Amino acid sequence: MNPLDRIIAFFAPKTALHRAHARRILSYYEIAKPSPYRKGRRSVGSGNESVAKAAESPREQARWLEENHDLAIGVLDVLVQNVVGPAGVQVEPQPRHRDGSIHDELARQILTLHRDWSKRPEVTWSHNWASAQRLLCRTWLRDGEVLAQRLLGTSPVLDHGTEIPYSVEMLEPDFMPMNYDDINRNIRMGVQRNQWNRPVRYLIYKKHPGDQTTYLTEADLKSVSADRMLHLKLTNRINQVRGVSIFATVMARLDDLKDYEESERVAAKVAASMAAFIIKGQPDMYTGDLDKEMRDIRFRPGMVFDDLEPGESVGTIDTNRPNANLATYRQGQLRAIAAGTRITYSSAAKDYGGTYSSQRQELVEGYGAYGVLANEFIGQMVTPVYEDMIDAAILSGKLRIPRDVDPETINDALFIPPQMPWIDPQKEAVALETLENNVHASGPEIIRRRGQNPRDVLEQEANWRRLLKEEGLATGSPAPADTGANDGEGENDAQARKRA
Repeated sequence: MNPLDRIIAFFAPKTALHRAHARRILSYYEIAKPSPYRKGRRSVGSGNESVAKAAESPREQARWLEENHDLAIGVLDVLVQNVVGPAGVQVEPQPRHRDGSIHDELARQILTLHRDWSKRPEVTWSHNWASAQRLLCRTWLRDGEVLAQRLLGTSPVLDHGTEIPYSVEMLEPDFMPMNYDDINRNIRMGVQRNQWNRPVRYLIYKKHPGDQTTYLTEADLKSVSADRMLHLKLTNRINQVRGVSIFATVMARLDDLKDYEESERVAAKVAASMAAFIIKGQPDMYTGDLDKEMRDIRFRPGMVFDDLEPGESVGTIDTNRPNANLATYRQGQLRAIAAGTRITYSSAAKDYGGTYSSQRQELVEGYGAYGVLANEFIGQMVTPVYEDMIDAAILSGKLRIPRDVDPETINDALFIPPQMPWIDPQKEAVALETLENNVHASGPEIIRRRGQNPRDVLEQEANWRRLLKEEGLATGSPAPADTGANDGEGENDAQARKRA
């Protein structure tokens, strides 16, 4: 203990002990010591405090970047393509008999109703379910959050447009005011929570506050129960109420890169407009005759300067553009942007060079990040909507439940996000065939990895084989004849060749 600690220990031994212990801990962590070489930036307060102070600005900047920066559009496109995909998250109903086996009849019935509902799943009738998923996902990633109101049951003011009386209303996060707080009712940033910090109600504007023709006040807010609202958000802190844009940590880098590229582009354009100047030579060679007619020399292909005065020569302006280091600098910035937004560098830069192994390794790591986002999107958006659709179908009498169905499994389903694409189809196909032959993967699992429904594939294959048979066409090529010649192959090699 130092002298001060000894004095404190005389009056408060416990406090002096805590001081000495804390000083000993700090001695082990160099980063905690003051240093002129390290800024030691800190983030204090709860996650909600950080979001409340700065969440709206990243959202607005992210929207501006999407509207004006090609790289930001590319990042969002890559994320949406790999989290949701062109056909949306695929659904494979999995209701079961009481013995645990799949109930195929009910599964087909659910799938038929789901396909009909998917044509008009939202209130504006502007998007099918795949398009709505892409728009929800894009808003979620760009703005940090997105809302969807669940509208179940018939209503005199809403035409659902399908046999099933269920629709969703997609809402941007602007509809939920960021600056609405009420400590007495435990409302923070437009979300009312219970004593366990579980959302119970959402305060929602009736119109978009960004419309120039509307002026909204607190009287224009409506309270929506949490069981009628889906709130998908990007969070990094426990009990964080509102989400933050996926661009939050890379916005400055994107903005700087955009400005730098524009400057280089303008400089290259200026350099392309070649300019020249006349070198006069020694000062005594210049007479300074003001009455002399000014010369007008214009550049043209193959021109010859034939009217230079004695001692004069021609010089050109060299701007050293385009910059030879631009590509290297841009690659480094794109790698950092890709890391901050969870996509692969190749996808961000559209640079697909490298070996098969390096490309596949990058793809495998990238799809790990895409899988995390897809799991969030499926769990918080796709699954609740699917379960609502099933409930609405049952309540409206459109879905008839057989008696031999386990009622606990009616809502069961497999949700299949976009799967990792093939780099080398032959190598990938051989690998999957090996897995199936060695009983390390099933046929349905392999089909699902390719983003398809095993039942659909089987039905299509059965119909195709039936058509081939009707037309008298072979359904496969015969195996090569065994000539019996001894060409040095082992038995296993010969069998593998025949299978191939």
